[in-house]
Amino acid sequence: MNQLSDRINNLSTSATLAMAAKARELRAEGKDIIGLSLGEPDFNTPDFVKEAAIKAVNDNYNSYTPVDGYVELKDAIITKFKRDNGLDYTRSQIVVSTGAKQALFNIASVMLNDGDEVILPCPYWVSYADIVKLNGGVPVEVKTDISNDFKMTAEQLRAAITPKTKMIWYSSPCNPSGSVYSKDELRAIADVLQEFPNIYVVSDEIYEHINFIGGHHSMAQFNDMYDRTITVNGVSKAFAMTGWRIGYIGAPDWIAKACNKMQGQVTSGANCIAQRAVIAALEADPSKIQYMIDEFKERRQLILNLLEGIEGFKTNQPEGAFYVFPNVSAYFGKTIKGKTINNATDMSLFLLEEALVATVTGEAFGNKDCIRISYAASKEQITEALKRIKEALN
Repeated sequence: MNQLSDRINNLSTSATLAMAAKARELRAEGKDIIGLSLGEPDFNTPDFVKEAAIKAVNDNYNSYTPVDGYVELKDAIITKFKRDNGLDYTRSQIVVSTGAKQALFNIASVMLNDGDEVILPCPYWVSYADIVKLNGGVPVEVKTDISNDFKMTAEQLRAAITPKTKMIWYSSPCNPSGSVYSKDELRAIADVLQEFPNIYVVSDEIYEHINFIGGHHSMAQFNDMYDRTITVNGVSKAFAMTGWRIGYIGAPDWIAKACNKMQGQVTSGANCIAQRAVIAALEADPSKIQYMIDEFKERRQLILNLLEGIEGFKTNQPEGAFYVFPNVSAYFGKTIKGKTINNATDMSLFLLEEALVATVTGEAFGNKDCIRISYAASKEQITEALKRIKEALN
């Protein structure tokens, strides 16, 4: 008899983590797998951040932290929001969590009732839909495609809104597409939302600094959206601190207080040593991590050049993050090496088994025609991986 809850039985497994696990299994069998599936920088955490953590250990930081974060970290976050985004927040509007994923779960838990609809421009980050469902919400997918760089238009938003719409969640730069919403594009979306004052926005900006076009824009920068926007960020991507597990929000005071209340019953405060390290990260000038962004930009050009040589892969030029999201539907219905490729999931499995390259199916992100390829890997690995993909498909 199955004693597990319907909640967990109906929950999807994270496709990115599942693909990483499958790749590990094949490596354990002796296969030379190149992993281009995980959204994790391949750089080390900067030394000045590590030194701050070591100092915290030596200064005997070992006690429970405030649920919503150290005051000093909140002040560093406030400074960062003002410096980088032109956003003014107070301490009571900031909540520090165990990664941006927990921040998103907090938001869903305190904002959604059963049946509330959340608009998700597709493709969206793999966990959005399930976080919404776990909290009683209903994901409403708005399809985009490569022809408009995978960005939702104001007209599409208007068409998706119903009396049950409660929120919109999006990321910019986007995981998995690398798309970046311009100020004008965000303003057009905000103009539609002026007609629907009870709809709130989650702006996931975790890839903010990995931006190749210059000028990051936040929904909360607009005065008429500030009180309706929850800005989510963290240090995982730009500072190569995925395992440190620190994310944070800037939000209307009443939403932040609710998230603080919810977190107090789930995990309480985030790791004390990691918080002290993040103070150093956020107080530093962003130029200290520019070397990583410069390297990602070079890798982006490399992988785009290599993808041009693979027949049937249709790509655009992502403006941020460290992913490409090629449309591979030209292969659907074809049989290669005895394996029929009917969808993006089949393509990802084919590339893993035949090319020994781990990617992620676009179906996990709400797009059935594309696969996500991460270029958070060395140029040598990228070159070899794309060579293998080309040979396997030929």
